[in-house]
Amino acid sequence: MPEWKRILAVLFVAQLLSAIGFSMIFPFLPNYVDALGSAWGLNLVFLAGAVFSAQAITMMASSPVWGAVADRIGRKPMVLRALIGGGVLILAMGFARSAEELVLLRALQGVVTGVVSASNALVASVAPRDRSGFALGTLQTAMTAGVAAGPVLGGVMADLLGYRAAFVVTASLMFVGAVLVQFGVRETFTPPENANDLRGVGRDWLHILRTPGVNRTFVARFVAWLGRGVMVPILPLFVPLLLATSERTGTFTGLVIGVSAATSTVSALALGALGDRIGHKRVLIGSAALAAVCYLPMAFVDAGWQLLALSAASGVAVGGIMPSLSALLNVVTEQTEVGSAFGLDNAVIAASRAVAPLVGVGLAAAFGGGETGYRAVFVMASVLFVVTIFVAAGLRRPAPARAAPVPGD
Repeated sequence: MPEWKRILAVLFVAQLLSAIGFSMIFPFLPNYVDALGSAWGLNLVFLAGAVFSAQAITMMASSPVWGAVADRIGRKPMVLRALIGGGVLILAMGFARSAEELVLLRALQGVVTGVVSASNALVASVAPRDRSGFALGTLQTAMTAGVAAGPVLGGVMADLLGYRAAFVVTASLMFVGAVLVQFGVRETFTPPENANDLRGVGRDWLHILRTPGVNRTFVARFVAWLGRGVMVPILPLFVPLLLATSERTGTFTGLVIGVSAATSTVSALALGALGDRIGHKRVLIGSAALAAVCYLPMAFVDAGWQLLALSAASGVAVGGIMPSLSALLNVVTEQTEVGSAFGLDNAVIAASRAVAPLVGVGLAAAFGGGETGYRAVFVMASVLFVVTIFVAAGLRRPAPARAAPVPGD
């Protein structure tokens, strides 16, 4: 097996474990905030939004820095940092005494974590450029497979054992992933000549941002993640309206998230490889169009099974969007700057994730709150994917960046 494929296999497992762990807590975070209560008497709806946005805001600020560090000391240490640091902080969340403490820990998590971007940078630095769609699609598959299983497990665990148990399990999975990376990945890394020149960090960022196609790719990434993220704080509140007689709303919310991730798991690998053959821009536009078509009818569902079916279809689309954007970014950036490129990319994702819950909650409130407001959010999600199509349509095919020799290929 070529060395890059062996590294990909280890990171696949590590990312799968971390994705299962992270996504276990998503279905009930707003409910956990409500259960903890506010020590300062703050509005719990505001804190429910802050628990998502705080982590995203701090990740937005820290990701470019970690990406630059990766280009100077190696990408493997950044994966370990994200796994170990994330495990420690998530374990602490399970023992939070108030919603304010939970928000603070989530903010610290944003500073320390970033498993996806760190893993993407490591794989992108070793995989052949003409196999980047397959390699990054494989990592996307690991993430979506974990997100498929995690919410279901988290919802069941919350209903049966309480919220705190999910945080302990998540931390354990992160630590197992760190052990696998430490002993399973051998990275051959040569620091650049300007490794100790802090001014070089700014020059790297400026060079990446000036590369043709990069800025438009970042815009498409921001809008697509916004389309996904506006529903995050709404879904746990919308599901009980469809299941008025059911007490297992946590389990069903996890199932809705999980089935979308399950279909993304299948499509990410297939569409990533397809992009290597027919072009990632084509796959991106087609996937965004499918997402727009799937999200709009969600605004009109009146039964849980309808929401579940549409979520499954939308997952196929999302599975094509995310690895296509990663592959487009990888193709046009220098291999010596791949850490910085994916660090900036993760900052864009984090910025979108920071804004998305606030947009979702704000839109729902603008339409009067309640069921009408929640349904308006699904319409907004569809519109955002239409915007993604127009942004992607303006992407030109640039000349690929210089690629370094690939070890073991």
